[in-house]
Parts: sequence; C-alpha cells; structure tokens
Amino acid sequence: MEKQIAAAIRDGRTALGIELGSTRIKAVLVDEEHNPIASGSHDWENQYVDGVWTYSIPDIWDGVRESYRNMAEEVKERYGETLTTIGAICFSAMMHGYMAFDKEGELLVPFRTWRNTMTEEASEKLTKLFSFQIPQRWSVAHLYQAILNQEEHVPQIDYLVTLEGYVHWKLTGERVLGIGDCAGMFPVNCAAKDFHKRMMEQFDELVAPRQFPWKLRDIMPRVLTAGERAGTLTEEGARLLDASGNLKSGIPLCPPEGDAGTGMTATNSVARRTGNVSAGTSVFAMVVLEKELSRVYPEIDIVTTPAGDAVAMVHCNNCTSDLNAWVSLFEEFAVTMGMKVDKNTLFSTLYQKALEGDKDGGGMLSYGYLSGEHITHFEEGRPLFVRTPESRFNLANFMRVHLYTALGALKMGMDILFEEGVRLNVLLGHGGLFKTKEVGQRIMAAAIGVPVSVMETAGEGGAWGAALLASYMLQKEEGESLDHYLAEKVFKDDGGTRLEPDPEDEAGFRAFMERYRSGLSIERSAVDNLK
Repeated sequence: MEKQIAAAIRDGRTALGIELGSTRIKAVLVDEEHNPIASGSHDWENQYVDGVWTYSIPDIWDGVRESYRNMAEEVKERYGETLTTIGAICFSAMMHGYMAFDKEGELLVPFRTWRNTMTEEASEKLTKLFSFQIPQRWSVAHLYQAILNQEEHVPQIDYLVTLEGYVHWKLTGERVLGIGDCAGMFPVNCAAKDFHKRMMEQFDELVAPRQFPWKLRDIMPRVLTAGERAGTLTEEGARLLDASGNLKSGIPLCPPEGDAGTGMTATNSVARRTGNVSAGTSVFAMVVLEKELSRVYPEIDIVTTPAGDAVAMVHCNNCTSDLNAWVSLFEEFAVTMGMKVDKNTLFSTLYQKALEGDKDGGGMLSYGYLSGEHITHFEEGRPLFVRTPESRFNLANFMRVHLYTALGALKMGMDILFEEGVRLNVLLGHGGLFKTKEVGQRIMAAAIGVPVSVMETAGEGGAWGAALLASYMLQKEEGESLDHYLAEKVFKDDGGTRLEPDPEDEAGFRAFMERYRSGLSIERSAVDNLK
C-alpha cells in the first residue's frame, strides 16, 4: 500500500488542502481515494492590538510554511519521497474580515479578523439599505465602517479580500475567491453565481459623495464556484509555500474557500435538508435551505455552499476558548502538584466527567464570552462563572455547564430557523468539541434537538475539506455536481456515528437555557463595569 502511495506522490496524483484556522494552520495531503496520507500543522493565536483582533503578515506566512514543511517531512519519513509536485491545491481560512491592499500589494491597515465587533453602525445601515442581513464581521461592513470613520487608507484601496484569498493571490497572482466566502464579504446572487449586482450599485451610490477613485466591484475578488480552475502556482508562489525549494511551479489551484465551505464539504452537508456545525474557538451551524426565509433576521446570515446554493448560517464568536482556559488551569494545578498529565488525556477525562453531572448543570451559570457576541447583542465580552449558594458545585457539573454555555448563543440562533419551519434530517459535527468520543456529540444533540453524526474523518476538519475541493476540481466528471461527487465518491461508505438526542439531556439543556437567557443582564453588567 505504501508503495502505491509513494508512486501517487511521485506522479502528482494527490490533492493538498491547507486551512488557516483560529488557533491552528493545518495541511492535509490526500490520495486519489481521498484518504489523508500526510499532514502537518502549526499553532498560532490572534493578537489584540490597539483594539483590533489581528494576525500579522509574517505570522501568516510562517504558519503556512511550517504546516507545509511538517506535512512534507511526514511524506519523506513515511514514504521515502521528496514532495516536488501535487495534483491540485486548495486554501481555506477563517471567513470574513478585512484585508485591504494598495496598488503595490501592501497591507494598508492591520488585518481585521471575523472576531472584531467594531462595525455595528455600518452593519445596521447596510442591512437597512439592502434589506439583507449584513453581519458586523462581513468585509463590506468593515469597509463601510472605515468610510464612516473617515479612515485615511480608504481611497488607496486597490484590492479587498479575505485571508485565504490573500494567500491564494500571493501564490498565483489571481484575484479570485470561492463563492462561499464571497458570500461572507458581500451578498451574492445564487442564480447568477456572482455578487449581487443591484446591491453593489446601491453601495456605490451610497458612497458616491466621497468621490473614491474606485467602484466596489473593481476592488473585490472575482467569484468562482467549486470545480472551476483558479490559477496555477507561480515560481514565486512555490518559494513562498516551500522554503526548501523542492516544490515545482505550475500546480493548479481551485477556488480558495472559507472555513464554513470546507466544513460543509468535509461533512458531506452541501445538499438540502443537511447541515453541519463546526465547534472550536467559534461555533457556527450551516443549514442548506429549501426556500428563502420569510424576513431578515439580524441573528442569521445568508451565505452559500461552495457550489453556490443558499445557506442559513448561525455564527457565534465564542465557543471553547473559555472552556480551554479552565482546562489549562487544571493542567497548571496538576503540574504544581508534581503530576505529569497529557493534555489530550486531560481534555478527554474532564469532558467525560461532564456526563456524570446533573442534566441541568447543577443550577450554575457561565458565559464564555472572550469577545462580543452579536446574537445576544454584546459588543464586548467578559468570561464569567456564577452560582448560587444552592447550586450543586462539583467538578462534573462545572464541566457540564461550561460545555452547555459553549452552545448557548448557537441554540438561540437555531431556534429562529426552526420557528421559520426549517427542517434538518441530521446535523454533521466537526471541530475540537467533538474530539472526545460521544461527549460533544451528545451535548450538541441535546442543545439542538436533532440527531448529530460525527464521521471518522471529522478530526481532519476543514483542511481535509479543502483537499476534497481540490480533488473535485481534478476528478469530477463533466456536469457532475459537488453534492453528487461527495455522496457517491467520498462518503458512500461513511455515514458516521449517529447519536439521537436524549430526552432527559434535552430537558436539562432547556433548564440551563432559561438561566442563560435570564442571566444575560449579569454579563451586561460585567461588560459595563469591568473595564
């Protein structure tokens, strides 16, 4: 088997996905059967600089090169091959945000990530103008807020794009972006598979008095759908990606996509009545719609699959970050006591302990708001833990309530969709919350009230999803849709492990949510009074 894989590597019968996530950059190389054959990663963290959540340009490239280098080293160690060519490459990253460049290709202001909640005024005005929900993290909201703030860099903008679109541009010279992430920059027309023409004209009319030297369409990437060719790796791009100089230029790249799109791909949830939920630093659920929603909801974003079909997105800024911080505190305690504890074992043990807790979390309350949360209308966050003298304060309940609260805002958004009549056959789960067998899956099923499936490949995440999009571009038959390709050629024999909601867990989560909603005034007071 390894000889066959080695031959495929030599011949370039492979596909590579690289995803820049919130806390980790991961590279996954797959064979012709879509099996991961090598991977590499690099840990990183956003920085809060002058009131902005950001990553620096050097950090971006250091991380991309490190994850690629680690993957290439695994190829060498396992198969004895030096990686010189690849069948196709796809880049993915955190959706949304704001990267504005001048004519020389220089970044005009520090990268503003999806995590920033500084664009409320722009978001509200654009939503009213378009009669279409424009979330704070969308690129056009950041652009318009910069205009409202009269920021000096705005007239100099020559190109506005998201993180993976930037990386793709530097490696290929192509100013393109997959439609799924384009839909997180500006509204798209699903029928035309392009940015919404009327809304673009409305935006240009809105800012016309400012007399900028650009029209919005001129500074935005070209919209591409899954399966289209999106350029080739240049000589300069090959050196940027592979510092060793072994990788050759000329490798085709498919449209770069956002992490929501690669998450849908990695969980085979691009068809109607399917949905997926990615739960890590942030948490978001993607539900492929059968029809339009009846009205605009501030809590619900409308984006698309990588093929351009309409999707309702419930996005929450906060999920496991505060939970991870508590686990780190327990790790510090263990080290202080002279114990050696493997971090993965610690996570697994504490997560499993949560299942021993009371169904309602013991009457305790927590908010893991490290940053603002638009669904509950917070521009800033303050992590907090609250209990009454009567609360059943023990480790199992402590862990359970922190798992519950990681999904509190998501629950509120999903309830809106269900009240709209949206139906889900199953929710596919992926991301760090699901790494410990059954625990995250069981909590998610209780929260949302639908069956949750987790596939064996869920741990590979969006980087694997990106590799699948690259494979689809290479291997699809003429006219073959992305959902058919995934269902018949990737996931035909992998339905995942399905878990039905437990009625007692559901009742316990509902009881917790009553406290969660009632306690939001406590979080508000923390934000107002803890500066």
